[in-house]
Amino acid sequence: MGESGRRPGSRGESHAALGKDRCDMTREELLRRISIDPNICFGKPCIRGHRIWVSLVLDLLASGMKPEQIREEYDLTEEDILACIAYGAEMARERYVDIPAEAGA
Repeated sequence: MGESGRRPGSRGESHAALGKDRCDMTREELLRRISIDPNICFGKPCIRGHRIWVSLVLDLLASGMKPEQIREEYDLTEEDILACIAYGAEMARERYVDIPAEAGA
């Protein structure tokens, strides 16, 4: 928790306070860590220098696996994990997944 007693990233926590533990790489630098080659992994986006799909890393994070666990299991860096998240964010800006409306909404 931050000095305000709130979780980092919650309302009221400044971006400057969040930045102290953040990666200093720009979004473009992170995205350069992603490779798309039709001859590697069926052309799926992978972490450069690895045959690890971006979607696998995102699925592992979504399932609750901690970034540290993924880094150890797959021999990745923090920047590799952040690059996958940055790539996923870029894709979310361009495409949407149809999610069924909740009953009674």
